[in-house]
Amino acid sequence: MVDYIVCENPNHSLKLLNKLGIKKKLFALHDYNEKKLIKNIENYQKNSSIALISDAGSPLISDPGFNLLQDYIKKNIFITVVPGPSSVIAGLQLAGLAIHDFRFCGFVPKNKTSINLAVKEIDKFTSTSIHFISGNRLILFIQSLIDNKITRPIAVCKEISKSNEKIFRGLAKDINNEILKDEKNLKGEFVVIIEGSAKNNNREIDNKIELQIKKLLKKFSLTEVVQIVHILTNISKREIYKRALNLKND
Repeated sequence: MVDYIVCENPNHSLKLLNKLGIKKKLFALHDYNEKKLIKNIENYQKNSSIALISDAGSPLISDPGFNLLQDYIKKNIFITVVPGPSSVIAGLQLAGLAIHDFRFCGFVPKNKTSINLAVKEIDKFTSTSIHFISGNRLILFIQSLIDNKITRPIAVCKEISKSNEKIFRGLAKDINNEILKDEKNLKGEFVVIIEGSAKNNNREIDNKIELQIKKLLKKFSLTEVVQIVHILTNISKREIYKRALNLKND
């Protein structure tokens, strides 16, 4: 049993804690107050144990807590983890897609332009990718997959482990049509899993790409140039960085 609990929303956490008869001092943790909380709990760290819990899922997985963890590591404070629910793993298990190699991409961007850029990047992934998204942006994301001609199998997992859980599997176009049959299908939180591409890009940096790198270096930082050229060509970032660095220093 711990002495104190760090949580996202005390009111939310109390529902479970009260049901279990657990009465401990709670500290609210959010992205915007994490540094302040780290300082506030310093007086409680000596000879005590503190738990970090999430409203849902697992701490640090698209949830606050990273800075707190880093602070504890720097102070050489003992840290352990109790395995718990994670929609990342649950989504992979439910998807029915290849999961020997996968990457977690966090939350899908919020606006259409950013979503479209993200999808162009996803198109190059050779590993299965996992994405978090809310219902109000789900169709926008799926439509972007369709517009960018991503025809790989995907799975859309709605409200995993809850009473209204539902899994849509297939191609983006078919899933889009199925979801739109009932507006209730868009209510809740979703995990979208997209199978990786079988594409193998062997493209190299030719004179034309080198010329574009030179032009971009006049307007953007080295890091930004690497990202732009990688998105447009799918050439490895390491190769682009090496060439761009040489061109910059010439």
